[in-house]
Amino acid sequence: MIKPFEVIYNRILHGNSLDALKTLPDCSVDCCITSPPYYGLRDYGVDAQIGLEKTPEDYIRKLVQVFREVHRILRDEGTLWVNIGDCYAGSGKGGAMKAEHVNKYKQGTNKGLVGKQAVTTVSWGKCKPKDLVGIPWMLAFSLRDDGWYLRQDIIWNKSNPMPESVTDRCTKSHEYIFLLSKSGRYYFDNRHIKEKAAYDGRTNTKRKGSPKYSQEGIYAKHNQHTLATSEGERWQRDKDGNYLRNKRSVWTLSTEAYPDAHYAVFPQKLILPCILSGCPENGIVLDPFMGSGTTAVVAVKNLRKYIGCEINLEYIKIAEKRIAQERGLWNE
Repeated sequence: MIKPFEVIYNRILHGNSLDALKTLPDCSVDCCITSPPYYGLRDYGVDAQIGLEKTPEDYIRKLVQVFREVHRILRDEGTLWVNIGDCYAGSGKGGAMKAEHVNKYKQGTNKGLVGKQAVTTVSWGKCKPKDLVGIPWMLAFSLRDDGWYLRQDIIWNKSNPMPESVTDRCTKSHEYIFLLSKSGRYYFDNRHIKEKAAYDGRTNTKRKGSPKYSQEGIYAKHNQHTLATSEGERWQRDKDGNYLRNKRSVWTLSTEAYPDAHYAVFPQKLILPCILSGCPENGIVLDPFMGSGTTAVVAVKNLRKYIGCEINLEYIKIAEKRIAQERGLWNE
């Protein structure tokens, strides 16, 4: 049993998240970055798994319980980053509900989880068939009600989304990442995640890349001086001399494949800005749904420690191999 305030890091706890998190001491990690199992998608064949609750409301309540433990474990200045996907309510009459057909459908082929496709009798609560359930915002508002500060919704714009044959709506190509904090003031290092700016920083020049500052633009006859000061974001540069700006809230990234797993995994580039801005160097990153270990791999790569929880042993084996490979300790 872990003693109070004793933290054993760089390990993955086997078991359901709620029970595993209860073994960790208060205020012992700096940051939590995770992506919970999506609702109604996979059946791990184990007790206490999350994602196969009878209704979306039950699913959200279970996640709130897990993140309540995370709230306890986080330091007062800690942050929580949650990537979560949405889904549509079904009638239960479609071909995807048949075991022999499930792989042909989007929910059945949405790779990224070890386990068989979930052919279940989940209910959709108050949703009508074809309704967008709204799970990401259900979770965000529930966490806010439970005491978290809801700081930002970040859009993951997938550059290689899964095609859909729908004809009565657009193909979905984004997911949400929510930034939440334990306190009103928290650790956030925006310097290490700044982006290249589309202007060169001089106060007497046109903003590069902006049509409104062209000869035909709306500001062509007006004062084109910027309002920036020497401390403003338009004046900050990287080591190569490029001017920088604050990172924007839409992140365009593709999904990633891991050869040994043969499925899409949490993209490392999606995790990187969360770790660089949300966890100080040598700090501890927690992932209560560790999966194939991407959070741990990025943490190790960037001089942070990690603690993970995972219910599926197959996942833990994959994660441990990836971490060992990153450290140069894996022998085939």
